Amino acid sequence: MATTSLKLPDNLKKRVIAAAQDRGVTTHAFMVQAIEASAKAAELRASFVAQAEKASKAALRTGKGYEAEAVHEYLRARIKGRSVARPKSVSWQG
Repeated sequence: MATTSLKLPDNLKKRVIAAAQDRGVTTHAFMVQAIEASAKAAELRASFVAQAEKASKAALRTGKGYEAEAVHEYLRARIKGRSVARPKSVSWQG
């Protein structure tokens, strides 16, 4: 395992110590967990952006997409636990 040194401003160090104590973990464990959570969030965002770019290119290439209200109805039904058909794609280019 690699060692990394962090220099924290005094006010942040105090906050980290307090937060770690509240969680019942060491400051080291708290910082490792915080860095892990931040790295995961960055990876998820990058994946989301890549998927959005792929979908945008596909929509431009095919000229098809989904009506917002149909998607919203589908999501509302799924949230309520109902099994419903996915919305159909429609042409949006005139």
